[in-house]
Amino acid sequence: MPQALSDAERRIAQDAADSVGTSINASARAVRRSAASATPAGSSKPATVLRSLLPTGHPAAGGVLLDPRTGKPLAASGEKVPLTGVDAKDLARPDTGNIAPRVVASGTGAPRLLLFARVSVPVANRKQDENQDQAGDLRGNQNAGRGLLFVVSEKVAAPAVYGAGRTGQLVDRNGKVCASAPTTGAALAAATGHRALPAAAANAANTSVHTGDVSGSVLGDGRHGLRRVTGWASVVSEDGKDDASGLGLTVLTAREVPPAKAGADHMWFALVAAGALVVIAVLVTLVLWGTMQRPLLRLHLSAARLARSVGEVPQKRAELARPMPVLGFGEPGRAGRALESIRRQLLGETGPEPEQEVRRRPGVRALVLVCALVIAAWGVPLLFLLNRVPAAKAVPAAAVADQQARTEAAADRVQRSLGGSRTDLAAAASALSGASRERTAEVLRRERADHPTFRSLYVLDRTGALVQQVGKQPVRTLVPPTGEGITQVNTSGKIPAIAAYARIPAPGKAKGAKKAEDTAPAVVVAEIGVDALDDLVSRPGLGSVWLTDERHRVLAASVGFEAFQSLPSRRLTRLVAKTDAAPGGAGKSASAVLHAGTSPGEGLSVAAAAPLAQKGPAAGLGWRVVSAEPAEALKLAAYQVQARTMLAGLLALTAGSACLGWLHIVVVRPLRTLTGCAERLAAGDRRTVLFPVHHDECGSVTRSLELLRQALVERDRGAGADLAAVPAPSFQCGSAP
Repeated sequence: MPQALSDAERRIAQDAADSVGTSINASARAVRRSAASATPAGSSKPATVLRSLLPTGHPAAGGVLLDPRTGKPLAASGEKVPLTGVDAKDLARPDTGNIAPRVVASGTGAPRLLLFARVSVPVANRKQDENQDQAGDLRGNQNAGRGLLFVVSEKVAAPAVYGAGRTGQLVDRNGKVCASAPTTGAALAAATGHRALPAAAANAANTSVHTGDVSGSVLGDGRHGLRRVTGWASVVSEDGKDDASGLGLTVLTAREVPPAKAGADHMWFALVAAGALVVIAVLVTLVLWGTMQRPLLRLHLSAARLARSVGEVPQKRAELARPMPVLGFGEPGRAGRALESIRRQLLGETGPEPEQEVRRRPGVRALVLVCALVIAAWGVPLLFLLNRVPAAKAVPAAAVADQQARTEAAADRVQRSLGGSRTDLAAAASALSGASRERTAEVLRRERADHPTFRSLYVLDRTGALVQQVGKQPVRTLVPPTGEGITQVNTSGKIPAIAAYARIPAPGKAKGAKKAEDTAPAVVVAEIGVDALDDLVSRPGLGSVWLTDERHRVLAASVGFEAFQSLPSRRLTRLVAKTDAAPGGAGKSASAVLHAGTSPGEGLSVAAAAPLAQKGPAAGLGWRVVSAEPAEALKLAAYQVQARTMLAGLLALTAGSACLGWLHIVVVRPLRTLTGCAERLAAGDRRTVLFPVHHDECGSVTRSLELLRQALVERDRGAGADLAAVPAPSFQCGSAP
């Protein structure tokens, strides 16, 4: 099973866990916002307060108001809220901060998510009648001034998973399944298989939270030619401080995929390549030893023997009659011939040889270059030619399907965020109905603080004039629309402007007005920042992701982009065009393996495109989420072999270049300098002092040449030549200038 499929399943579980956590956090914020903004009108009876907290259409399965002193319900709505283990007195204390949600068992067998909020009910300013029985009215209840505890019970939503044949489960810290998708028993049983897997994954998740590892994947056993890949991820934020992090929930996703076909056996290739490299290394070593190191050692011994022969010991002078051996080619051979000429000059057989321009012949530097070419002949094919991934078999179909599933999840993530922004804005619009200017500013500031994605909030009247605004200056204001929804404000410019809007309901019909809307501000608009959309589409392991408009121009991306630019390649644009649908439809997702290069197999990428939504406020926008992941980034067997082959070639070239470069610096360059000094001395240069720079064989030969130079100078003096004295040295051979 390719590692890429296991990694993709783990990331799909992470996406689903992130979606579950976002949904729980949004529900908890909505309950707290409702409790903070609801004001009972006319009556303070518990039932009236509860109805104001649970408006029609609320997704809650049930709600209850609790007396914090006694813990008894004062009013209830919907199904019975399971309150086992709920300490109302402790939770109602205002110094405990926000109350964390809980997952509890219910009488129906399905677990429920409990959301909490504190409610403060105003008390009418009138004298209490001690004999009046007003137990059912909060104004006569002695606990009215202390606030109430609002508890909402919701069904635990199943994780949203995408991809054919994939299932998802939400399990608690004990391994008990809270919700599943799909919900059909046959499909779930076929996909789940091992009953102990949810508990095992939940235990692994709970253990890994403390080490920072909150996701993973498991390979199951094969069955009917398929093998199950299971991913798990804990519902926990990065900082662990949100409402969903303390619930101990874990998301499991599972999918059965066919195992990858057995590829070519690369063991023989590895053995042959390693054997060839060993042979090349041995040959290069023998060649360098025989043509460079060994002649240099012989030259060192011969020069030392010749230097001793010109000393004051009579027994050593007999060595001067022995000819100097000339070994090797190139610089060692030239240095040997120069020593032989110096020996003959010391014997008086010949004079200094005339200095002639030496014809360039291959030397040790050319030999090192040939060795480098031999090593390159082994490494370059591995780096660029061998074990290339065939384009037709580069990426398995399961990996392409996983890319599409994750792209659909990213589109759902954006759609949920936009839908939540629109819902919260509609609630804010209701709070603005009939509000004063100060109250309007307060509501707008609160919404801006609760929604960091809003870069600007403003109110337009029915003529389109901007009445009030908080946050940054809007990129472009809307023409007052009708209803509520999401829209794209501009189609050009430097910054894409995307806005959610909601009509502010009128407080009542004004005198002489035909409609109540004529007396109220038109809409409240929230401009959504592009940076927030960039964060929404960016997902680990999904590659480059773009959010495009209906004309396939970029609105947001996980990589750098210019507003309203086209997609980076025509192939991506054609892929996105496949998701277009007939008028009135949302289109379907598409995925493919695209070629970014000109040659087969070059620049392959796994790409997918998904419509933003098939229903909801963003369905009519025509937006798409597009992703492209380089195939080389996937952990596929073929690409792993290719990467290792390229690494072997790169290491060979690097090691060979380093060794031969070191040899050139330590041996070749000093040897070439030494050869030049020896040839000049043989040609009659007696004034240049030979100073050894290196403390090795080359340095030893240089010291011997200096002794020979001094011997030649003394010989010239003793012969009574015209030279009165040897002039001072002009420079030092081999020393720094």
